[in-house]
Amino acid sequence: MVLSHKKVSHVRSARSFTAEASEAAFLLGGIGTGNVSLGSRGEFRDWELFNHPDKGLHFPNSYFAIWVKEEGEPSIAKVLQSQFKPPHSKPHGYSPYAGGGLPRMEASRMSGEYPICRIVFEDSKLPVQVELEAYTPFIPLNADDSGIPGTIMTYWVKNVSDGPIDVTVAGSLINPIGGISFNAFGSMELPATGRNVNDFVQKDGISGLFFHSHKHADTDLLYGNMSLVTTNPNVTSKRVWLRGAHFDYLQEFWDDFAEDGRLNDLGYETPSDDCKTDTGSLGIFETLAPGETKQFQFIMSWYFPNRINGWSEQFRVRAEGREITQNYYATRFDSSWSAAAYIVQHFERLERETYLFQNALFHSTLPDYVLDAMSANITVLRSTTCYWLENGKFFGFEGSLNHLGSCEGTCTHVWNYAQTAAFLFPTLERSMRQTEFLLEMHEDGKMNYRATKVFESEFVWPGNLIAPGAADGQMGAIMRVFREWKLSGEDEFVKELWPSVQKALQYGLEHWDTDGDYVLDGQQHNTYDIDFHGPNPLTGTMFLGALRAAEEIAAYLGETDKARAYRDIFEKSLIRLEELMWNGEYYVQMVEDVDQHKHQLGLGCLSDQLLGQQFAHLYGLGYLLPPDKVRSALSSVFKHNFRDNFNKHANCQRAYALNDEQGMLLCSWPQGGRPKLPFVYSDEVWTGIEYQVATHLIYEGFLEEGLKLVKTVRNRHDGIRRNPWNEVECGHHYVRSMASWGLLIALSGFKYDMVQGTMAFAPVIDADRFTSFWSTGKAWGTYSQRINQAGDYEAEIKVLYGDMTGVRVIACGKDYIL
Repeated sequence: MVLSHKKVSHVRSARSFTAEASEAAFLLGGIGTGNVSLGSRGEFRDWELFNHPDKGLHFPNSYFAIWVKEEGEPSIAKVLQSQFKPPHSKPHGYSPYAGGGLPRMEASRMSGEYPICRIVFEDSKLPVQVELEAYTPFIPLNADDSGIPGTIMTYWVKNVSDGPIDVTVAGSLINPIGGISFNAFGSMELPATGRNVNDFVQKDGISGLFFHSHKHADTDLLYGNMSLVTTNPNVTSKRVWLRGAHFDYLQEFWDDFAEDGRLNDLGYETPSDDCKTDTGSLGIFETLAPGETKQFQFIMSWYFPNRINGWSEQFRVRAEGREITQNYYATRFDSSWSAAAYIVQHFERLERETYLFQNALFHSTLPDYVLDAMSANITVLRSTTCYWLENGKFFGFEGSLNHLGSCEGTCTHVWNYAQTAAFLFPTLERSMRQTEFLLEMHEDGKMNYRATKVFESEFVWPGNLIAPGAADGQMGAIMRVFREWKLSGEDEFVKELWPSVQKALQYGLEHWDTDGDYVLDGQQHNTYDIDFHGPNPLTGTMFLGALRAAEEIAAYLGETDKARAYRDIFEKSLIRLEELMWNGEYYVQMVEDVDQHKHQLGLGCLSDQLLGQQFAHLYGLGYLLPPDKVRSALSSVFKHNFRDNFNKHANCQRAYALNDEQGMLLCSWPQGGRPKLPFVYSDEVWTGIEYQVATHLIYEGFLEEGLKLVKTVRNRHDGIRRNPWNEVECGHHYVRSMASWGLLIALSGFKYDMVQGTMAFAPVIDADRFTSFWSTGKAWGTYSQRINQAGDYEAEIKVLYGDMTGVRVIACGKDYIL
């Protein structure tokens, strides 16, 4: 059986990258499964399958190759990668582990519209054209099938000659069980490897190689297996490459493959020696008639189920011993083979629904760079930044270092900014809220802003101090409970968390409002890893947003006295905030001596000063502050903090934008008063803050400025300077970058209330001819509006997945019932 697979045409041209874009790396893998990346040359890199990051890890001997035989002509064999690009200054040259000296394709061009990546190879010496398409199933609202540990890779080969051509495409993969590492000389060191086995298996309608080991028990952290399989009936295999000295293994494999496109099995029946492992190869062969195109489809899957039940031991966590748990995907699959078999069994549906989402997202009238920003940062959910445990709980670091998670604890003040998971996989987002309010809440209402109690441990701040609460994170978490509730319409969710929400809000009043004027002024830890002292707009607007969310929930639950009390506090807080912080142009921190405490804001123009207001727009809470002052402050943020270049910008902190690049600073001091030691990170550029400001600019009518800011971010991620699918802050695939999904909500004027069963659309861009994606916790689809011949607006709402029966949609001045 060959899986039915069709190419899908696109309305727009995907952003593309030549082989010179060496930073471009497209993630393949499911939510909570680890991943491998596909580079712009067609190479597989960054093998991050083992429950921790591994940027830069290249598996030896692991690549695809093509053999072509045209009648009457010598056969040709090449690695399916384009040629290495300079510099070529490695101390031992290119390693045979990478097949460095083997023939390669002349050129390649990568395009990626997440979750699907395509690479077109070019080679004038070959009588065939070759394209690669790779993806892992991705279906919003179906986290399970978006969390499969594997990837589908299809090489499309077209005969462009006048006669028949024999073609073989072979994939080679090293058995990595036990771990792959290299010493300073580039040689493999495999102390935990050994007794590895590569089996050729045919069952479940598939054929392929099953890579496993007899060395590690199924309870060990190093236990696992991988599979490389196909449904194509025409297969050839070499279970184990030659076990020999020096470079004999590569010589034997290449000579064997290049001779006739078939692979000869060497007959090894014993596992690898201790501290050694083996490589295996699987090939598909076909004959192509003139002009014919055939697919050579492989599925690569992995299974490394065991992980530490908590955060990395290298972090500041007090805990006695470390329990081992399993990844969520281990509750669905018992091996990599069963994961591959599941893909095959459900292939038609998985592919159809993956393409359905991708087409719904990208067949849009939104600017390309906006779609690029939204889609590229979905990768955070499927990177090693996030993990998903067997008990169903979902967690995330802030980002990923090269070999460790960065900043543990599903940090509330960083995840505040992220919108992607809430709109695409709301069950995962609700899991995080339940952890925060039910497991990380202290009796007095303080919320651990880094989740550690759930693992019976404790996060320790530098100086061996128990970490404080985070004012912005705690208030933001209350607002996000409201968001999750409105997206899903699940009353049980909000009722379960409501007592803890009230405690969290009361904690803010008792511990961060020291003078009882309903404005937070105490020692307020926040997302800049410092404490603001005194009234400031960041926590001030977040507090207003939390009060509004609590008022709405209380009113819905029939607790009118509480709703009235929260409204009264809100109004008093708003009046006092205006008195203390408005300087006539924007909001500032109220502090008598800005240098009394290190790392303060003072008179600075903070890019995050209206963060709570931006969330209020996204979540349907309306204006927290007077609209005219919101627009003035937001305009000031863009005016004072956006830089056309950084040639004259002196930054003694981390540099994420430099030279002639554009970007937005976290803060500036246009009216003077810059502290001697300003708050940490103030001179930096963070993409997540750029996206949240851009989203807010769009809401307030500054469309041109908002779009310029988005385009600025994506221009910096051009594949040469930075990876288009990896926005860095404190680590790779940084969570804050998922603020980019808010752009869709703002541009489409999308409002959602599944509690009341209503949606609304009011696009602010291309309103005469508009199409975009939408999603709630119940369903997703597309919205379009056009002007008809009579000059009236007409709307079309398509539900492509899920059920929205009975939902009322308000669009184009009309009501529609789905």
